[in-house]
Amino acid sequence: MSKVVLITGGSSGIGKSIGEFLQQKGFKVFGTSRNPENYPNSKFPIVALDVTKPETISTCIAEVLKQENRIDVLINNAGAGITGPVEEIPDEEIKRNFETNFFGPINVIKATLPTMRAQNSGLIINITSIAGYMGLPFRGVYSASKGALEIITEAFRMELKDFNIEMTNVAPGDFATNIAAGRYHAPVLANSPYKEKYGHSLKTMDEHVDEGGDPKEMAEAIYKVIETKSPKIHYKVGAFMQKFSIVLKRVLPDKMYEKLLMNHYKL
Repeated sequence: MSKVVLITGGSSGIGKSIGEFLQQKGFKVFGTSRNPENYPNSKFPIVALDVTKPETISTCIAEVLKQENRIDVLINNAGAGITGPVEEIPDEEIKRNFETNFFGPINVIKATLPTMRAQNSGLIINITSIAGYMGLPFRGVYSASKGALEIITEAFRMELKDFNIEMTNVAPGDFATNIAAGRYHAPVLANSPYKEKYGHSLKTMDEHVDEGGDPKEMAEAIYKVIETKSPKIHYKVGAFMQKFSIVLKRVLPDKMYEKLLMNHYKL
């Protein structure tokens, strides 16, 4: 019997690539979008879901269960970018980002767990970010939201051991998607003390995405995780130096690592 996979944010970018790849491998795939009517040509069904609105989460889960009566794999992929000096990002934008990147995935997990517990099986994959392993300048809120999801997954895993439910993180680096277009960008203010450095960093960040890898690499990595009997706690997918930056943080003195980041971002 084909495994049933639910992918939040499955209408574009990494989520779409994962969905199409898994469908080709024989999985029954459902994606989600706030506006599924905008994707009539999707190769797999798109169900309405806004991770910041709990009522849409329960409706989405119910729709998938109505059609398939089970959910074998949940992939928490929906997320949002945000850039800017922490001092200048409005509080409401910080909260909105955490609602999408942190509280949203938690609420989708909560809504899915009763079904997986009844099945006595399930796999939950949280798409985080290599940026979640370090506080990146002018991406601090994004780093914090993804880092929080990484850490809470570690706690979740131990709490779920008795129910035969696995949970893991997959942290991508930069991939060529439309994430930059969907980011909240704090404006570069003419009178800001961060004007010059933030403006330069913003350009650098967008270039990194434009020059990023093929999202199919993420799809292949996710497939391997699903096919693994006992998944690891953390996976990283991306360019060698992006993954190696996490290793460096573990072994270098904090201030030396901070200096490397500042040199990279020309701060």
